[in-house]
Amino acid sequence: MTTERVNPPELSPPTGFSHAVVAAGSRVVFLAGQTALDADGKITGDTLPEQFAKALDNLLAALRAVGGTPADLARVTVYATDVAAYRAHARRLGRIWRESAGRDYPAMAVVEVVRLWDERALVELDGFAVLP
Repeated sequence: MTTERVNPPELSPPTGFSHAVVAAGSRVVFLAGQTALDADGKITGDTLPEQFAKALDNLLAALRAVGGTPADLARVTVYATDVAAYRAHARRLGRIWRESAGRDYPAMAVVEVVRLWDERALVELDGFAVLP
């Protein structure tokens, strides 16, 4: 797979995402929404950063299971039950992302939702990747 991250100078400089990702490859992988569920189906972590780290780990585990890497991510959507809290933790969440997924940022969006499937979930991530 090849990816090209495009960040036009006329747009606000991206922080922790890319404005556009051009991906060429032979397999597109759609990744289901992942929350902070453990192997027993229970939400782990009480804080947004704890839940974000587990949800990201879960998303990356699904990606690795099909032979992908974080660099193959083309798009990720973050669903948060409290965008103000997400913004307040943005630096920590950015560190968590970089430690787990590196600096090859996909195109991203953060969307506030009323609630997620599991009432205890504070955040959910889904996305798609393009693999060779």
